[in-house]
Amino acid sequence: MEFLGEPSPIKESLHDSGHDRNEKQAEQPPISHQQSTTNASLLGDNSSKAESSLDAYDLPPDEAAPFPQLSHNPPTSPEPTGKKKGLEDSDEEEPHTAKSFDRATSPHSAFERNRGAVYEKVGEGGVSRMHKFTLYETSTWYYIVGSDLLDVRHRILKIDRNVEPGALSISGDDIVYTKKEVKQTLNSIDDGNKSSGGLKLKCSTWGLLGFIRFTGAYYMLFITKRSQVAMIGGHYIYQINGTQLIPLTATRKTEKNPDEARYINILNNLDLSRSFYFSYSYDITRTLQHNITQERKATQEGNAVPPQHDFNDMFVWNHHLLGPAEAAFKNVYDWCLPIIHGYVDQSALSIYWGRVVYITIIARRSRFFAGARFLKRGANDLGYVANDVETEQIVSEMLTTSFHGPGPSLYANPNLTSYVQHRGSIPLYWTQDSTGVSPKPAIEMNLVDPFYGAAALHFDNLFKRYGAPIYVLNLVKARERTPRESKLLKEFTDAISYLNQFLPEDKQILYKAWDMSRASKSRDQDVIGTLESIAEEIIPKTGFFKNGHDAESGLKLQNGVARTNCIDCLDRTNAAQFVIGKRALGHQLHALGVLNSTSVEYDSDAINLFTHMWHDHGDTIAVQYGGSHLVNTMATYRKINQWTSHSRDMVESFKRYYNNSFMDAQRQEAYNLFLGNYVFVQGQPMLWDLSTDYYLHHTDPRAWHERRRPEYINWFTPEYLQPVQVPPQATPAALTNTPLRYFDDYWVEYYRPRFISQFNKIFAYNVHSNIRYIPLKSTSEGRYDLSPFKVRTNSVDQSDTLQPPSKPDNRKGVKILEPPTEPSDAASALSSTTKRLASRPNHTHGIIKDPSFEVPTISATNIPPTKTSLTTNNNTLLTPATTTTTPSTKADATVDAFTRMVARSLDPTVPDAEEYQRYVTHPLQLPLVVSSSTTAPPGKANKEYIEYLRQGDGEGGGGGVEDRARQSEDVYREFLESGSREEGLTVLEEDAAKKRYKRYRQWVRGKSLFKQRPEV
Repeated sequence: MEFLGEPSPIKESLHDSGHDRNEKQAEQPPISHQQSTTNASLLGDNSSKAESSLDAYDLPPDEAAPFPQLSHNPPTSPEPTGKKKGLEDSDEEEPHTAKSFDRATSPHSAFERNRGAVYEKVGEGGVSRMHKFTLYETSTWYYIVGSDLLDVRHRILKIDRNVEPGALSISGDDIVYTKKEVKQTLNSIDDGNKSSGGLKLKCSTWGLLGFIRFTGAYYMLFITKRSQVAMIGGHYIYQINGTQLIPLTATRKTEKNPDEARYINILNNLDLSRSFYFSYSYDITRTLQHNITQERKATQEGNAVPPQHDFNDMFVWNHHLLGPAEAAFKNVYDWCLPIIHGYVDQSALSIYWGRVVYITIIARRSRFFAGARFLKRGANDLGYVANDVETEQIVSEMLTTSFHGPGPSLYANPNLTSYVQHRGSIPLYWTQDSTGVSPKPAIEMNLVDPFYGAAALHFDNLFKRYGAPIYVLNLVKARERTPRESKLLKEFTDAISYLNQFLPEDKQILYKAWDMSRASKSRDQDVIGTLESIAEEIIPKTGFFKNGHDAESGLKLQNGVARTNCIDCLDRTNAAQFVIGKRALGHQLHALGVLNSTSVEYDSDAINLFTHMWHDHGDTIAVQYGGSHLVNTMATYRKINQWTSHSRDMVESFKRYYNNSFMDAQRQEAYNLFLGNYVFVQGQPMLWDLSTDYYLHHTDPRAWHERRRPEYINWFTPEYLQPVQVPPQATPAALTNTPLRYFDDYWVEYYRPRFISQFNKIFAYNVHSNIRYIPLKSTSEGRYDLSPFKVRTNSVDQSDTLQPPSKPDNRKGVKILEPPTEPSDAASALSSTTKRLASRPNHTHGIIKDPSFEVPTISATNIPPTKTSLTTNNNTLLTPATTTTTPSTKADATVDAFTRMVARSLDPTVPDAEEYQRYVTHPLQLPLVVSSSTTAPPGKANKEYIEYLRQGDGEGGGGGVEDRARQSEDVYREFLESGSREEGLTVLEEDAAKKRYKRYRQWVRGKSLFKQRPEV
């Protein structure tokens, strides 16, 4: 069953199409306005009704969707009764291959247009962005046809292939063509180049990333595969899954240049199909608060859209590739897409039925001073730090899809919130030499700056991006045997103190230093509890963003940011940012009206989902910078699953060490080449010949005299300290009657009018959800609380039980039974046992879970009821009673046996007093220091021992038993002789030759006990 007006596919990929035009004609393009009549059969039997009203699409009663079942998988639409013509048999809403422009052969190639016809210019028909690009080629030119989602508006770009190496010739205009006009234009080009092979299809792509040059001609970099990862305000965010590099040369075979080939191989070391993201209509280089603010300012000034793109080039990783196109295009972003490097993920938090909250995490890595772990440390002289990552968590309730509120109230949707954090290396001049074999090289302070110029530039940039105050959470080690991190702790503390003395008192940098590594290794410190208190202090100071009309209607702004760092800004930093984000999540849910309080408990479905997202976020950032996943995860700091995580931590530590030692140099070369830090110049050293890339990331010393000398006292910009202001929502009179498509094209991108979709192929139905954590068996029996904020424990909680279970629990393991309403005889029989168990202290760790390997404490209420009796003898010895009841199940028998074992271990008893008396007076009852006070006559003891050995001598034993007895008798005699000494544990010289001291001699000589093998 297909539906109209649904969002685009979850995952889409493309590959090169064939060069034959006849093969291309077999592919049908997406349904457009011109083709709606022809392809009306795809919409069902009553196609005219479907065309007249997209909302009036009634389903037959027998095809109505059933009530969705509670399962781990998203609900799927019923199977169609019959296959409709033209419907693709794939798992995606669109085919894997991007459909190229359908250029049908025309009998007459003449381009005809009515006289006086007016061409539509870009922007005249509202916002129209190109989503698909088809590349054609002739012997001398490349032609790129850009198409929108509806396949209605098209544009053409022309690139010359016969230019000199190093030159770039691009021709384009602002004219928007119809599909018919583009067909006529391409057919005319084909007819004009028949002698040289005509016009051929090169490939179909999802976007152009720009142009790059190594030693010769330029290359075009296209996106060939993509997948949807998130949706914000009706705008999709895609991950790049495949790219293609196409040279701008006239011949297919380029001249073999070994240097050119080597540069291409270096670029291939940077995998663009991992953790690179883009969006056609949403600025992912900026935060949600900044985007909403800019759109509101543009609307207040009477502009339908901002006058120009405001991408933050700090996070535009293809900035170097966009440079050559800026001179050729009037607006480079009409054809090229900016991409970010980092992490993007989205999950749905289902709050009962009918209410869904979407949690989105976007991490943006800075392209400045970017590189591998040991090769990029600290800051450069421009104030950019290594491993600079901005993380934004967006929590939204999509009651309305777009950024606009009802009315429409432009960019005033009150169901959008966001919170931003920052991580980055310590902004000082310090390095680590990784050329040795040490996994933790020594930290070297290369330059001592008494005015802390790099830190001043860095914090001034943070004020510009986020405002004030800046809360710095420093997690480096404070106490070490050999000072490493502690040196940076002192220097960074001095830098903050120096910078704060010039700032206004209410705008000073808030600084908190805490040795998280030492606290995690201590048994009496609660790491997560301390981080929770720090987070509770941070959120009120920085605030968070919540959209709305004005402050009276709930508009809130974030002023300032929490900056977290450790030595690597990976493991400890990710755990601290998770706790801060968890606290912010509670405030965001409270602002949306989901929670009554601002706190969310651990071990609930909501936090489990949130933890999973942050764990993936930390793993991705760690792989990009350190070469391996997180070594210490949240489970490590919460002290849960410690035994199972040890092996994983060791493997990740080894992977990180291997990558830092052998792979980081190659990755650093790829970063420098792609980001434009290194540009080939004739006569200059090649990239692989450079002994260091220091001067690629720092200012050229020859240009220092041209730079303005920084201010040592007024190191900050006063304008950046002012709080962020968002104008109230107001629509000017000039824009009152303007259609919504002039402001935003979310309707076309998300709902896809006149496009056939299926529920099981839509991103919204396949997004991760907390439903995966719900046990289906419990829900079917009505014993599960569906609230995602309910704390889940290992045992079945009474509050989770909506009605008593109908079936007994036959699972393996220890079963804790409910206490009886009245005390039974077993309680009095085991009174001493229960008193001892109850008197044991119940150690609690706050929010830290008890380690899974600890045995849970058994209280008196957990002892199952049994019927016993008590008997005593003359020696007042307790005799175990006989049980008159039989356990009903195997689990009950296990619990009963376990309880008796505990009772007997705490109150040991013997059945016979005479046997106990013999046990007490036995000569083998030796104290820790052997003495001769209990020595028995050797003859009697030897006789009893030989009788004991001969008890196992049966028929056919012969002298074998006697021989073994004679050998054992010698050892036993030595043992008794040692007991007759005043100091039995002292080894004399005559004892050195005896067999019983052989192990002692080996231990004295230093042999490892693990390598010793017992002699047989």
